Amino acid sequence: MSDERQLRPSDEVDQTQLDLAKDEGDAYQEALEYMVEEVAHTGGKQEVGDYVVGFAQEEAEGMYELQGEGEFEWREPDDENCHLEVAVCDAADGRFVPGCTVEATLTDEDGEEVGPTEVPLLWHPGLYHYGKNLELPGDGTYDVAVRVEPPTFGRHDETNGDRYGETVEVTFEDVEIETGRD
Repeated sequence: MSDERQLRPSDEVDQTQLDLAKDEGDAYQEALEYMVEEVAHTGGKQEVGDYVVGFAQEEAEGMYELQGEGEFEWREPDDENCHLEVAVCDAADGRFVPGCTVEATLTDEDGEEVGPTEVPLLWHPGLYHYGKNLELPGDGTYDVAVRVEPPTFGRHDETNGDRYGETVEVTFEDVEIETGRD
């Protein structure tokens, strides 16, 4: 993570808390690396502004959707054949940043675009991420463009809290996508 934007002890946070946050970020980054390298077909990370933005791509997969108080329904993918996962992390400590508005656009070699589409927050037993099943034309080489709008939550700490205030965009070029359903 970036040494450029190191967090400092303040009236709000001491060095022990900062060290614990860094440990949490290190654990998140390890889980993200495992997802990209061992679980997904492909993925990558780029640092931009206050963030590290990462992605992983897998086959479309089913998931539970809340239908009402305590009522869930399992939904298998219909025509979707790609699951896109996006991680938005703090560049200083590596922790996941919730509450962002994330959009993705995938562009194939012929210039055909899928998106932009909002990529909502997903709970996963191993890695919080933003994610969505998408319908792509098929396997191939794509550019994956991700736009992250800042979260609207409050930020503690006069010394360290002026973070995540600007929209950022990253593009992962020439990504080999494998479509299918899990």
